[in-house]
Amino acid sequence: MNILVIGSGGREHTLTWKLAQSKQCSKLFVAPGNAGTDEIALNVDISVTDFEAIKKLVLDEKIDLVVVGPEAPLVVGIVDFFKADAELKNINIVGPDAAGAKLEGSKDFSKDFMMKYGVPTAFSKTFTKDSLEEGKAYIDANEGPYVLKADGLAAGKGVIITENADEAKQSLHEMLAEAKFGDASSKVLIEQFLTGIELSVFVLTDGKNYVILPEAKDYKRIGEGDTGLNTGGMGAVSPVPFATEDFLSKVEEKVVKPTLHGLQKEGIHYVGFIFIGLMNQGGEPQVIEYNVRMGDPETQVVFPRIQTDVAKLFKAAAEGTLNKIKLKVTPKTAVTSVVVAGGYPATYKKGDKMDLPEGDKDKLIFHAGTALQDGKVVTNGGRVMALTGMAKTLNAAVKKSQSMARKVKYKGKYYRKDIGQDLLALIQK
Repeated sequence: MNILVIGSGGREHTLTWKLAQSKQCSKLFVAPGNAGTDEIALNVDISVTDFEAIKKLVLDEKIDLVVVGPEAPLVVGIVDFFKADAELKNINIVGPDAAGAKLEGSKDFSKDFMMKYGVPTAFSKTFTKDSLEEGKAYIDANEGPYVLKADGLAAGKGVIITENADEAKQSLHEMLAEAKFGDASSKVLIEQFLTGIELSVFVLTDGKNYVILPEAKDYKRIGEGDTGLNTGGMGAVSPVPFATEDFLSKVEEKVVKPTLHGLQKEGIHYVGFIFIGLMNQGGEPQVIEYNVRMGDPETQVVFPRIQTDVAKLFKAAAEGTLNKIKLKVTPKTAVTSVVVAGGYPATYKKGDKMDLPEGDKDKLIFHAGTALQDGKVVTNGGRVMALTGMAKTLNAAVKKSQSMARKVKYKGKYYRKDIGQDLLALIQK
């Protein structure tokens, strides 16, 4: 197969790296890609939402399979574009249509969906600019902590959590009256605060059949000890020690099956990933949110553990034959540490030259915000790179990942030095 991966981050580099290992893969393209994908595939400088340019590439290069990495093209309807086009409609594409992508594109829609189909989740109320004062009164009438979520896509930064009612009201005002997150915060959900330990479960479905991929725990905040601003993710671990067989069985019965049943009842033929953000609350799963693609940096620990040929896996998902695929997963632990540009997640600089360590089969280097400039790798984003270590134990995997993160060199580099430490402490109790 000739395969196209759409996207440019660490998730897409990881998917490309895994697809490149498949005997079924003839030619591999990435649009637009990064300095890492450039080493193993052909980068094509096309925006992820330039559907006409993507169509031309698919037809010119006789692409057989398209894997959509990020959420933006899914939410604006790349799958619908393919299905409505006479020349593209028979091309295999992994990703949901715009109706399915609303699970991530609108938190208000996804919350209503969960309530309708009995998926366990926190109670919430939705407010708009017109009901801003009602929203403030709602905050006053309830005790903190307060969770405020922008309804639409906000690049992983549209959630504010505070224990202070005045801060919550100020944030609500900024989101609704001042459009802090643009159109994404034209609606804001105020949600019940959940306590427990977070993790993510990933499902790949063909619309009827499904496989549950390895679970992961990520680290969202910029500062060690989970302090400071939210980011797109500073690191991740898979498997998750507290995700027992019993807990994951509950996730399948109480979350995965009702979610897929609900999609079918809504008439949504959902092909692709469902990323389920969960809270383990006293051994019971509560859904925090859905995403309609793989996570980043969770992909960098999930896919290195998958031993099944992913080109076969993705083709089966697109063709409705996932029931014929057996998923094989290594028992090894994978840990990734993300190195970021100085100043991230606020203002940061691009274009700094980088020196990179050598990788091997258990020390994996996944580019995210990088580019090639005069043949040299330079920084080109906030989250620059994910360094994944694999080992038989969590402790050894942490050491490998952190050792590689230390060895990456560029001006202003920052990374969290506590990735996995909370889970090590949990194991030692």
